[in-house]
Amino acid sequence: MDSLARQSAKICPFVSRVTSSMQQVQVLHKTNMSAMAQQCPVMRRAMAARGYVTASSPAGAAAADVGEARPVAPVMERGTQERTFDYDGLFDTELQKKRLDSSYRFFNNINRLAKEYPMAHRLDEEDKVTVWCSNDYLTYSRNEKVMETMKRTIDKYGAGAGGTRNIAGHNRHALRLEAELAALHKKEGALVFSSCFVANDAVLTLLGQKMPNMVIFSDEMNHASMIIGIKHANVQKHIFRHNDLQHLEELLAMYPKSQPKLIAFESVYSMSGSVADIRKICDLAEKYGALTFLDEVHSVGLYGPHGAGVAEHLDFEAHRKAGIASPEETTVLDRVDMITATLGKSFGTVGGYLAASEKLVDFVRSYAPGFIFTSSLPPAVMSGSAAAIYHQRSSLHLRQLQQKHTSYVKNGLGELGIPVQPNPSHIVPVLVGNPDLAKRASDILMNKHRIYVQAINFPTVPRGTERLRVTPTPGHTNDLSDVLLDAMDDVWKTLQLPRVSDWAAHGGLLGVGDPDHVPQANLWTEEQMALTNDDLHPSVFSPVEEYLEVSSGIKA
Repeated sequence: MDSLARQSAKICPFVSRVTSSMQQVQVLHKTNMSAMAQQCPVMRRAMAARGYVTASSPAGAAAADVGEARPVAPVMERGTQERTFDYDGLFDTELQKKRLDSSYRFFNNINRLAKEYPMAHRLDEEDKVTVWCSNDYLTYSRNEKVMETMKRTIDKYGAGAGGTRNIAGHNRHALRLEAELAALHKKEGALVFSSCFVANDAVLTLLGQKMPNMVIFSDEMNHASMIIGIKHANVQKHIFRHNDLQHLEELLAMYPKSQPKLIAFESVYSMSGSVADIRKICDLAEKYGALTFLDEVHSVGLYGPHGAGVAEHLDFEAHRKAGIASPEETTVLDRVDMITATLGKSFGTVGGYLAASEKLVDFVRSYAPGFIFTSSLPPAVMSGSAAAIYHQRSSLHLRQLQQKHTSYVKNGLGELGIPVQPNPSHIVPVLVGNPDLAKRASDILMNKHRIYVQAINFPTVPRGTERLRVTPTPGHTNDLSDVLLDAMDDVWKTLQLPRVSDWAAHGGLLGVGDPDHVPQANLWTEEQMALTNDDLHPSVFSPVEEYLEVSSGIKA
């Protein structure tokens, strides 16, 4: 007791003021020393907690004589008497909100079969269904060359990377993959992340934190990863109406050209299939001094002569003739400052990435916690991803086949009057407009027709626009499509769901049944669909061998 009080005299302003010098402290009676300590609000609690003071002790009596000390219950005793926060109650309340507004999610047990694509089995391996909503757009997850590459890599290098990129996780597979990605998007560098969600969050957060007075302009339909990144950036932001460039320009014009600005948008919006006017957004960015941040998650692999996405597709012929090199003229792809995308959709593996200038990539590599403090992707994933990018670059026919199958499904649904939100891309959003009915439609397709199409409800899409999202692939033949069309017709009859004519009678919604809707032409033209792999430049048929210095660090 006394030692604790005496030690406090050396550091506590209250006790040290009571004594005129350390010499006086040394000759103080134990009771007086403890009594003085009891006058200190901090020491009083500390001594009580350690059991040094009781009502019958000399120190306790001395403290009572002082007059200012009040009895305080021991900390441990108070802890047992107070009511603990009802954690489970909060969890239950929040989950009940989800159930009441029909936004609670049930996950389906779907095990896709590599050798029977697009088939999958459920919990029982004999219970097989046809998958119609996967984002494995080009079926590269079951591509033999990709799988063989991954198997060889595992046999030689093991299952995991062993650490972060800075500590034991930087290897030839990362270097090769980033070189392939930079070449694909014709940028100076690329950086691989554990997912594109992490890439978007990390890059947007970093740019906002490092650039003084940054203002971010975000499309209202941007993915959650971009929304979270912008929130974490903690900067001023403006949300412009979806694909409304007049509104975007009005917002940009509010700020001087010298102030840092960034426009964040997507090329293909995954739940509607709508497509951004990248060229005009670049025009606005250059006019008002803004950076462009383009998410090509749902377009890489599917658009452009080499699968680099919509930005490449807009100058299709220039890129086709140039091959892996950059065209002599400036293209939209050149004008976009940074591109993020995923390895987990068209490329069939997992992970995300940024492609940009050498300095920007090095900046993110050096400062972004989402890149620095996480384990590197497994070597097999990176080698498989590089193989997928290399092979798809010269597989024009796969992109064309995916487009043909998409057109077949869209046309078939249109003939049945089943409402498809019109768009120029590969996404087939089938409008239902009610969360419970969307879930029931999905259940009937699964349980009666052995077809898996996931219902898409709030918060992924706005309330009242619930839908089924169909994504044809090269593996979905016309015969399989006919089965889907018959099943969808049956579901619409069974649930008496509104068809196009019903939506039209109510003025239309999302372009469905809307007399004022102006349809957009498909991104793929008839001339582009008529090309073959032989029409591609010879350079795209060889893998990228040269590693990028920026992936390891640039020597000063």
